[in-house]
Amino acid sequence: MSRSRMPALFLGHGSPMNVLEDNLYTRTWQHLGETLPRPKAIVVVSAHWFTRGTGVTAMETPKTIHDFGGFPQALYDTHYPAPGSPELAQKLVELLSPVPVALDTEAWGFDHGSWGVLIKMYPNADIPMVQLSVDSTKPAAWHLEMGRKLASLRDEGIMLVASGNVVHNLRTAKWHGDSEPYAWATSFNDYVKANLQWKGPVEQHPLARYLEHEGGALSNPTADHFLPLLYVLGTWDGEEPITIPVDGIEMGSLSMLSVLVG
Repeated sequence: MSRSRMPALFLGHGSPMNVLEDNLYTRTWQHLGETLPRPKAIVVVSAHWFTRGTGVTAMETPKTIHDFGGFPQALYDTHYPAPGSPELAQKLVELLSPVPVALDTEAWGFDHGSWGVLIKMYPNADIPMVQLSVDSTKPAAWHLEMGRKLASLRDEGIMLVASGNVVHNLRTAKWHGDSEPYAWATSFNDYVKANLQWKGPVEQHPLARYLEHEGGALSNPTADHFLPLLYVLGTWDGEEPITIPVDGIEMGSLSMLSVLVG
């Protein structure tokens, strides 16, 4: 393993309000940005670009997407003008082949699943970034394989940052009052933590079969917020440490678990 190998991160991003707030999670993201090696570029995978097929942002100046509603105006006034990298986007097209990757030059940008965490890690918005979409049509093991293909980028000074929530059920969220985690949410969150380091075949990875867990379907009524974790775990070389920078369950059914590979 290269000593200069960039880490890979999965960050539980939670509410868009974390952009404006100072709390345990945002301070952890800030600390990671201050203490991890500074990357030459970032590939970000967000739960909020959930597509049919795979796309990558390929514009010089990606827009900041405010893909939420009903929040304070200050949140909509916040922008993250990180530069894009058409060169890195093209590199992903080649690296992920034969998976077809569409170069997006105008439709997307950086959604709150990406800029909402990176604004805390790298507030100067001065590191080139591309965002890779999550193909909604593929099984979980396929996303682990995508991570394996992306792993070589880490040896080139490029950081992978994925963002979602391993427990994400807003239909059962406790918006007011008691926010004690549901037993099924805690159980599934613990299951994820217990299975981060898996050395067996990809298709047998317990987290590729997460819906077999008794709390899997309740924790993830849709796959969009869970699958980004698999990109990060797919880059693991089987030896480097996997650690948990921060953990917690908010509103009963929203996991803020973060995972650091390397």
